[in-house]
Amino acid sequence: MLTIYHNPRCSKSRQTLELIKENSQKEIKVIEYLKEPLTEAEIETILSLLSCTPIEMMRVKEAEFKEQNLSKADDKTLIAAMVATPKLIERPIVSDGNKAVIGRPPQNALALC
Repeated sequence: MLTIYHNPRCSKSRQTLELIKENSQKEIKVIEYLKEPLTEAEIETILSLLSCTPIEMMRVKEAEFKEQNLSKADDKTLIAAMVATPKLIERPIVSDGNKAVIGRPPQNALALC
């Protein structure tokens, strides 16, 4: 099964979802993370699957990132910010349960199909 952490208002997220629908035989679970916010534990799991740091999973150009003064924050603070402000999470993220990729560009998701 593939899980996509999806924002339907984001063109890259929509493109990635279509790409995996067209290229994968796996069942696809869509999580609209703005409607179903992720927990700290879920974010930590995704970070592990991505093999990245919290800052690498964040939309650092969002106004909320600057407003919350997160540029020099520690990892725990960054994870808490993603829980409190899901808009800060980079999108889309696709996972097969063993590995995850950020769908920027959308073709990155093909590695999991």
